[in-house]
Amino acid sequence: GVFDAVISISTIQWLCNADQKTHNPVSRLYRFFTTMYSCLRRGGKAVFQLYPENSSQLELITKQSMRAGFQGGVIVDYPNSAKAKKIYLVLTNGPLITALPKALSTESNMKQIEYDSSRNSKLRGNKLSKGSKEWIVSKKERWRRQGKTVRDDSKYTGRKRPGKW
Repeated sequence: GVFDAVISISTIQWLCNADQKTHNPVSRLYRFFTTMYSCLRRGGKAVFQLYPENSSQLELITKQSMRAGFQGGVIVDYPNSAKAKKIYLVLTNGPLITALPKALSTESNMKQIEYDSSRNSKLRGNKLSKGSKEWIVSKKERWRRQGKTVRDDSKYTGRKRPGKW
């Protein structure tokens, strides 16, 4: 195999669609997982985020991945929430040496990320706000250095237009 890891969001459930009688989701999934198995190096990992329609579809997906030679399982983040619930299929190519990662839950001891409004101003640095008079003048200077034709600056450069424009 070539790849160390594979990450995918919402691809596997599309392999389960059967729009016509000739479509066979079981063989499609098996072919997908065997190809993935051959692309991953020994000990490589594959993580798929999926939204199965029902439990039988999830069982079909895990069954075909195990049949192709993968080890691993399903992790459900926020299992009690309807909106935040996320299902991951975590697979390894070869023996399962480490345990599966722990799922997130809605417990109160989780770490919260706080938003710091001063962070945005620090990231911008000395950057001029777009549309200001200083920004327009500096852009015109840059264009002049590049040899482009630019209208001369006037007392109206960068002013707001009155009324409904």
